[in-house]
Amino acid sequence: MVARTTSQNVDDAAAAWVAREDRGALSTADQAALDAWLHADPRHPGAFLRARAISLRSEAASALGEDFDPTRFTSPGRPRLQQIGASRRELTAWGGGLAACVAVAAGVSLTLTAPTAHATVRGQMRLVPLPDGSTVLLNTASRITVRYSETRRLVRLVEGEADFTVLSDQSRPFVVQVGDRQVETADGGGFRLRKLGGAPIDLLVHQGVVQVGRAQTGRGTVLGSDTRITLAEAQSGAGDSSPRHVSPGVINRELAWRDGKIAFEGESLDQAASAFRRYSDVRIIIADPTLAREPVTGLFSANDPVGFGRAVADLFGAPVRVEPDRVVVGMPQAGA
Repeated sequence: MVARTTSQNVDDAAAAWVAREDRGALSTADQAALDAWLHADPRHPGAFLRARAISLRSEAASALGEDFDPTRFTSPGRPRLQQIGASRRELTAWGGGLAACVAVAAGVSLTLTAPTAHATVRGQMRLVPLPDGSTVLLNTASRITVRYSETRRLVRLVEGEADFTVLSDQSRPFVVQVGDRQVETADGGGFRLRKLGGAPIDLLVHQGVVQVGRAQTGRGTVLGSDTRITLAEAQSGAGDSSPRHVSPGVINRELAWRDGKIAFEGESLDQAASAFRRYSDVRIIIADPTLAREPVTGLFSANDPVGFGRAVADLFGAPVRVEPDRVVVGMPQAGA
């Protein structure tokens, strides 16, 4: 069995790539090697973001000098909506655009006196640098609030989906609350949380170890890397699913949205059409019930429902009609 690369190895490699970038522009070969490394393991992008954030915050602190007091530039009061981060197109370029959006973290105070809100609308994706160098990547139509204190780093996922890359801080655990459930880690790592409508909370841990419990009672079940579980809120009357190990392939599919993609592995066309509704106002209508039950596998651009509809129509020999607000795919009529 091939030994799995440790988290420390991943962090060391990420730091080395950041250091290489800091020495000057990468050559074409080096940029290709960096891109290959970023896509080789689902832990690599998060580790790279952490290393870049730490580097930029260190540079900014040095430039501002020892007398700089960030609290002078923060004003207590009502929560404010900030739209910090990069577009999906920018996120695919792991160079200057990424550094620019992470650099915003340098000017944020380490102590927030009021929660700060961050949100995306349908079709958007946003990278949110947090005060300690951790990051949150928000998927489409998602919203969080952030409140850091001397003893706790608290994030609330109000709705949608977010991928968290957390730096270790034993004195201040990192806590994400979703409804009456919470996920906590002090050791750092990476995990994805999803809460859509009335569906159960979906947790995927892809790096490190977290503890899952109720917001009122705190810590509970310990989950390691490459683990997935669905969490039920108390009001639902249901129980949590059993934790299950997931393969790197499943993790890559579940996190494909970080690259602006939707990955399917045997879902029905009807389910695929529903998945696209999260990302676009253009609806995909599978007109024929038989066609709607057909399975689909592949990687598709999340913001291109028209392209998906045409690809499906071509694959199954079905007619397709594109209208301003919808794409209608249906099986050919008998005798046509």
